[in-house]
Amino acid sequence: MSSLVTQSEPTVDDDVVLLTVPADGGYLSVLRTATAGLAARLHFALDEIEDLRIAVDEACAMLLAVATRDADLQCRFSVTDDALTVEVAVATVRGARLPPESSFAWKVLRALTTSATATASSGQASIRLLTRRSGGR
Repeated sequence: MSSLVTQSEPTVDDDVVLLTVPADGGYLSVLRTATAGLAARLHFALDEIEDLRIAVDEACAMLLAVATRDADLQCRFSVTDDALTVEVAVATVRGARLPPESSFAWKVLRALTTSATATASSGQASIRLLTRRSGGR
C-alpha cells in the first residue's frame, strides 16, 4: 500500500478524510460521491460540485492508467473554511508516466479546479486538486 505525499499538512482547523478503494474504475463512484458530499458541506454551488466531481474522476482515470495490478487508490480530502483539497495517489508500474501537462486531461483539470499538480516518483504517483468556493476562487 502506498502512502500519500502531501504538499502541506492540515492545520488544526482542517477536517481530513482518508478513503482507500481498489484501483478499479468500478469504485470511482465512491470517490465522486465523497467529493460531492464534502463540497456540499462547504456550500459549494451545484455547478462547482459537478466540476469537482468531474476533476476527481479525470485525475483518477489518469492514475488508473499507470497503476500496478491490485493497487489501491488512496484519496485524502482536506476541508477548510473556503476550500477542498483532494489528493489521490496510487502505486505505479515501473517507468510509468502521467500525461504531459500540455495534454487535454491536464487542461480539463486546470479548467475545473483552482489548481492541479502532480508528483510521480519511487513507484507512486499522486495528483492534488485544490478548489476554492467561488467567493475565494
